[in-house]
Amino acid sequence: MERKLPTRCPACGGTLVVESLRCPSCRTGVAGEYPMSRFMALSPEQMGFCELFLRCRGNLKDVGAALDISYPTARNRLDDLLRALGFEAESRRGDRLEILEQLNRGEITPAEALKRLGGKEGEPT
Repeated sequence: MERKLPTRCPACGGTLVVESLRCPSCRTGVAGEYPMSRFMALSPEQMGFCELFLRCRGNLKDVGAALDISYPTARNRLDDLLRALGFEAESRRGDRLEILEQLNRGEITPAEALKRLGGKEGEPT
């Protein structure tokens, strides 16, 4: 089983940094303070989706086929991945348009559209 490098402090929840590295061959060590990549904080499922997305060269239809999921589900998983990587604000406008297009095509109900847009039934969004 592959061990995952922890990214959060177990005591306070703060973001951890790497302070030293060592070569297993010659045992040379390097010390300093190195921030961790945002990719290191992804769950195994998110990392697997990311790798598949790259293998499929960004084609969500192919990703959906490989995972045996619908295009909207693949799109939602991509949106979750983008949020986990801190790109939520950049993708928000495109998300809203896609939801409205899905509603227009009859792929989702008005209630589902409201839920995805962050509103509640009977309340303006």
